[in-house]
Amino acid sequence: MKNLIVTDAVKAKLKTKHKVELNEVEQCFYNKNGRLLTDNRDLHKTNPPTLWFIAQTNKGRALKIAYIQIGMEVHLKTAYEPNEDEKHIYRLHG
Repeated sequence: MKNLIVTDAVKAKLKTKHKVELNEVEQCFYNKNGRLLTDNRDLHKTNPPTLWFIAQTNKGRALKIAYIQIGMEVHLKTAYEPNEDEKHIYRLHG
């Protein structure tokens, strides 16, 4: 994705902490099926708002993708395997 912006710090976190590759993140954007949700938690509020969704990679790995949209640019905040609470919230509202 040409409009995907990922800082070096986020790249390092994805690789070391979450074991997520950038191509998996891109696959999730292409495979997204459902609505975008807004992270309304006080500690995570941003301007513009943080958006998130859960989608599958091409190999069937579920990832939660969180990002900020600025114009046409998608600024990735994080991507990781969602916990059960996040999966439940997305099933209900996504």
